[in-house]
Amino acid sequence: MSEPKPASPAEPHKPANFLRAIIERDLEAGTHAQRPFGGSPGDADHHQAGAIDPARVRLRFPPEPNGYLHVGHAKSICLNFGLARDYGGVCHLRFDDTNPEKEEQEYVDAIEEMVRWLGWDWDAYGTSHKFYASNYFDFMYQAAERLIERGLAYVDEQSPEAMRANRGDFTTPGTDSPFRSRTPAENLARFREMRDGLHADGAMVLRARIDMASPNINLRDPALYRIRRATHHNTGDRWCIYPMYTYAHPIEDALERITHSICTLEFEDQRPFYDWLLERLAEPDTLADGRVLAPMLAHPLPKQYEFGRLNLSYVITSKRKLKQLVDEQHVQGWDDPRMPTLAGMRRRGYTPAAIRKVADDSGASKSNIWLDYSVLDIALRADLEEQAARAMAVIDPVELKLTNWAEVFGSDSAREPCSAPAHPHRPELGVRQFSLGPSLWIERDDFAEVPAKGFFRLFPGNKVRLKYGVVIECTGCEKDGEGRITAVTATVIPDTKSGTPGADSVKVKGVITWVGAHDAIAAEIRLFDRLFTEAQPDAGGRDFLTVLNPDSKRIVQGYLEPSLAAVPADVRFQFERHGYFVTDRLDHQAGQPVINRISGLKDTWAR
Repeated sequence: MSEPKPASPAEPHKPANFLRAIIERDLEAGTHAQRPFGGSPGDADHHQAGAIDPARVRLRFPPEPNGYLHVGHAKSICLNFGLARDYGGVCHLRFDDTNPEKEEQEYVDAIEEMVRWLGWDWDAYGTSHKFYASNYFDFMYQAAERLIERGLAYVDEQSPEAMRANRGDFTTPGTDSPFRSRTPAENLARFREMRDGLHADGAMVLRARIDMASPNINLRDPALYRIRRATHHNTGDRWCIYPMYTYAHPIEDALERITHSICTLEFEDQRPFYDWLLERLAEPDTLADGRVLAPMLAHPLPKQYEFGRLNLSYVITSKRKLKQLVDEQHVQGWDDPRMPTLAGMRRRGYTPAAIRKVADDSGASKSNIWLDYSVLDIALRADLEEQAARAMAVIDPVELKLTNWAEVFGSDSAREPCSAPAHPHRPELGVRQFSLGPSLWIERDDFAEVPAKGFFRLFPGNKVRLKYGVVIECTGCEKDGEGRITAVTATVIPDTKSGTPGADSVKVKGVITWVGAHDAIAAEIRLFDRLFTEAQPDAGGRDFLTVLNPDSKRIVQGYLEPSLAAVPADVRFQFERHGYFVTDRLDHQAGQPVINRISGLKDTWAR
């Protein structure tokens, strides 16, 4: 990645984004212009010894590695990385791995892969900006001891139930813990016992000492550390106490010299504690014994800003609920093409450009955003329309017998070559070659014994054109003993082949797609649809499993034109008439094609 370059603040057609105004204001005021950066995360002394930061702004995308990224994360990814790019800054990828019970290396690897797949990276100025919160555990512990020494934190041994009861509510102030009046020395000794594993999990916590009567419940002595014996993916068994997210997150931002800490609206009430903690750790102090404490963190401190989440209809983005879908085998893994995870969307065939467009076009506001899922499909179709090669495929096949083939072409073994552009507007992609024969595959719904009004395809006595081929006249059909149609019969009208002088001699209203039985490629075609039947599957506390779409996945055996015989995995194309499809990135292989439907040519869920 080359060094980031600032964009013009006045770029036209940008969607509403209040965060841009904040960054531009800070840049104009020079708020961060003279801040030093030590070249890596560190405390106040580390950064004060560094040169002026070459990055005009520093942002971060800080996922917890406890699951796979989903479409909601794409908004935060594109917002943070995009703002850093546009304003000559850097965006860090930081794994917020402070909860060892739920975090795994598998999720770390998957997150990295998906951020890169979306088109972003964290390398700039000759170095990587990938960090782990767990690498700051030593500093976080030292900071906790500093707060204890200053009388700003204490060890609370109340039961969790008593702590909840004493916290109060929005109308009742909290009640001080009976352990709140311990001396700093007593608290420090107790905290070190926690660190050394002398107490059981859950026996006590370290709490900030702020104000149990605060109208903001988040300032009523929030927990900073808890005892939790669990093996951490990065630090192993070194620690048996772990910092709470609300304590760790602001410290991580400050150590990395983040300028604008952008998060979603549910963290708005946490902002006063974010500021309180950083200000305490960035100020000097003199203890009762005369020791002078230098600041642990350097100014200017990060500032937190909140934006509304991006939500899509017919989707859930709760990691817990997504994990339930996987664990209970309602889907086949985190990358199931019906899942709203980025891994699932990639396998389904969605493009990074389509996802980025939806994220970018939604802007940033102070309220949560709901978009209909069709917006994503519209962006996908716009992206693929100009790049996806075309092909013909038959998804619900029935045989079409051309009963006068030998009479018109000399023998049943004769083949009539046909061709079509790989893309109607991109001649550089070349030409597809295929051929007609006496037996073809067509879509079953292209024939009707008794046609409805406005039906212009095959029915007895009607003429249609085989796309890129000849005009035929339907003569009837064949059925099995149960009355199911097994074949449609028709005759070729001579001298009507597309591209020849006689092509327009017979006027028809209908054109149908087809695949020659002699050169068709048999394929497994997976027809994916929305996973839920309701726009907000878990609205009002509803059990989301009750609105699973039973038709979200159908597997059919279809036929493809021969131009797709050697297509590799993870290639997108448009099946004429049907929509956009992709060769499955895991299951597709030469000789055994597996094709996923991404989207139809139009929204079939439109009301």
